[in-house]
Amino acid sequence: MTSRVLLDLRPLTQSPAFARLWVGSTLGGLGGQLTLTAVMLHMYHLTGSTFAVSMIAVAGLLPLIAAGLYGGMLADWFDRRAVALVSASATWLSTALLAVLAWTGAVDAAWLYALSIVNAAANSIVSATKMAITPRLVGAALIPAAAALNGITVGLMVMVGPALGGLLVALFGYPVTYTLDVILMLSLFLGLWTLPRLRPEGAAVRPGLSALADGWRFLRRAPNIRLQFVLDIVAMTFGNPLALFPAIGAVVLGGGEITTGLLVAANAVGAFASSLFSGRISSYRRHGRGIELAIRAFGIATTAFGLVLVAAAFLPDDGAGPRVGLIALAMLCLAATGAADNISSIYRQTMLQQAVPDAIRGRLQGVFIVVVTGGPRLGALYAGGLATLAAAAPGGGTWLPPLLGGMLVIAITTALVRRAPRFRAYDAAAPVL
Repeated sequence: MTSRVLLDLRPLTQSPAFARLWVGSTLGGLGGQLTLTAVMLHMYHLTGSTFAVSMIAVAGLLPLIAAGLYGGMLADWFDRRAVALVSASATWLSTALLAVLAWTGAVDAAWLYALSIVNAAANSIVSATKMAITPRLVGAALIPAAAALNGITVGLMVMVGPALGGLLVALFGYPVTYTLDVILMLSLFLGLWTLPRLRPEGAAVRPGLSALADGWRFLRRAPNIRLQFVLDIVAMTFGNPLALFPAIGAVVLGGGEITTGLLVAANAVGAFASSLFSGRISSYRRHGRGIELAIRAFGIATTAFGLVLVAAAFLPDDGAGPRVGLIALAMLCLAATGAADNISSIYRQTMLQQAVPDAIRGRLQGVFIVVVTGGPRLGALYAGGLATLAAAAPGGGTWLPPLLGGMLVIAITTALVRRAPRFRAYDAAAPVL
């Protein structure tokens, strides 16, 4: 019974290459979360503006899209190990420069924007390439288990990283926080360096417009893959109020940087727990139905988070310090969103990696990364823009984006899936694009 419920560890025990890559990705991702949290807090410290914080994500959207799409083409033409190593080097160098600037006191808003863009673009190539590599390392049968292990990675790095990032910034400042990321990311190079050469299987297509067009033609013939992309964009655009967390911590709930870190970490606690007990999740074959139910649950939890913020905005505050009870309720809602999003991600990754041929997997993984990382950036624009328009309302209007957004996620998901019976009927035992 335990083996059916708990996380399947066979990808780690049966594939040493995957195990090394997984450990390196986990430690490197932890460092990346330290920097992400520190950059958000740094921008808010410099500008005092929630909109400026949200624009960190928005500014990198177009470069991220371009890098994700082109990186996917590179992964379908060159040795995928080499592509991942080069792009990881760019990420490391941008973080190292940020640390140097912080130590010398030369950081301003422009540097934060510029280096965040470089980091996001290079990371999109690393992520797309690693995901295209995974099926070759573990085999088709263990793809769901590998996806659940990646959920553990995300859960660990986001659960520990933001809370630790907020604590490090509060106690030691921004230079120490950025420097720790520079050190932790070195482990990713070990995982990538020890991989074998991994050239794409099948007919390779030289990077360029023809390769991009070939990928889009494939996507037009794959309605189930298309719909999972659309559903994730909907969820991340309307249900991801991350850009509001510094203001929520500073103004609405109290506790400042520590509360901001705890709110981000709560989401990861849910993701971690759902991966830890993912035995039955990984064995469920109706992936389309699983995605639908998970995203609906995500919308419900996001709406509940908005209601907690409504209570914080409109109920009397004695001003005695952080509002511990409301912080706990907010964290519970965010943990539920993390669990639901992770379950959706397990099914989406598995569907994509099992059904798509290796020769085009890099390009489709590039689109996947654009969706996964681009959606939250649209979400930052939605949340920051709507909160700015509602700034005169109690609580600075921070409750409005998650409250409205959660309801939109539920309504749009229900409407889209209702029109796609093939998606609901998708069976992993007989993948249909």
